[in-house]
Amino acid sequence: MAPGKKGILERLNAGEVVIGDGGFVFALEKRGYVKAGPWTPEATVTHPEAVRQLHREFLRAGANVMQTFTFYASDDKLENRGQSLRLSGAQINEAGCDLAREVASEGDALVAGGVCQTPSYLSCKSETEVKAVFKKQMEVFVKKGVDFMIAEYFEHVEEAVWAVEVLKETGKPVAACMCIGPEGDMHGVSPGDVAVRLVKAGAQIIGVNCHFDPMTCVKAVKMMKEGVEKAGLKAHYMVQPLAYHTPDCSCQGFIDLPEFPFGLEPRILSRWDMHQYAREAYNCGIHYIGGCCGFEPYHIRAVAEELAPERGYLPAASEKHGNWGAGLEMHTKPWVRARARRDYWENLKPASGRPLCPSMSSPDGWGVTKGHSELMQQKEATSQDQLKQLFDRSKSH
Repeated sequence: MAPGKKGILERLNAGEVVIGDGGFVFALEKRGYVKAGPWTPEATVTHPEAVRQLHREFLRAGANVMQTFTFYASDDKLENRGQSLRLSGAQINEAGCDLAREVASEGDALVAGGVCQTPSYLSCKSETEVKAVFKKQMEVFVKKGVDFMIAEYFEHVEEAVWAVEVLKETGKPVAACMCIGPEGDMHGVSPGDVAVRLVKAGAQIIGVNCHFDPMTCVKAVKMMKEGVEKAGLKAHYMVQPLAYHTPDCSCQGFIDLPEFPFGLEPRILSRWDMHQYAREAYNCGIHYIGGCCGFEPYHIRAVAEELAPERGYLPAASEKHGNWGAGLEMHTKPWVRARARRDYWENLKPASGRPLCPSMSSPDGWGVTKGHSELMQQKEATSQDQLKQLFDRSKSH
């Protein structure tokens, strides 16, 4: 950590607001640097300029954590289902650390090394085998001197606990995020019980990321907070949700939606929705507030602008953004100038422009999770016969 910079726990203990960054895999997929399906981050090596630029945009928007672009960068994921990259997890993770540190040094930002759920766990590998995957990644983060650790995007609390137990061996602060909603993890463990298990495992910061919209995620974190307090424990809380409206999601979240992942654009939250999210999260006692899939820099800027009174400053990107549309005062058309006011944007009900589309979808409900034969992972590419079985089954849903 650079001299003079306060650590993550120092900031949170002082009651400061910490703003995370956004969803790198979705943002870089749209920009042409990540392949949907594997969602792996080899762009840290193959296209570092793209990753660096996105870090810079989130920093400029107000983020003061640069999370390493190391999502799904474990070796078991990099070689899963026919992917044959000529890059190791160590190479990708080292490059991700270097890029995050380079940009973090340009502002008052910290670097967080991140690990997530593994194909090994879904394939029912042992605790020892799964922990070995996390340990291999952790060794890179220690070597590169990240400021703290994040275990994120876990559907099963058991695996998240294993990750926390490994990461806490570094002696660095550990944050742990589940990708769950109010229904709990994929084996039905409630958010409150999940939270208690994570804190007891050694996580100092706990919360939720991905899978659900901001308000659903905030609700889940509130339940986690209640569970921790009821158990007489203490923790800091974080939330990094989707930038998509998901009122129709079930326990599995947005990956069950038929629009996932290529038709989600009509669900994107506006910057004004993000103001509401940031305020709701802060009012609930969540002080680490960021985003995940779908979040672009302008979403993070909206979070930073809403919480500017608490933080004491606006982000650099606000120099190109009038408060509540104030920049529209300079528009050439009078009816657009008339929109330069807060009440207009707060009360707007955006149209989708799609007359034949429903307002909500029917999620896929396959009912499979860790331990089910269909979730056993493999190194070989998915065969045409396997795909046909899936296609046939999907027609029956």
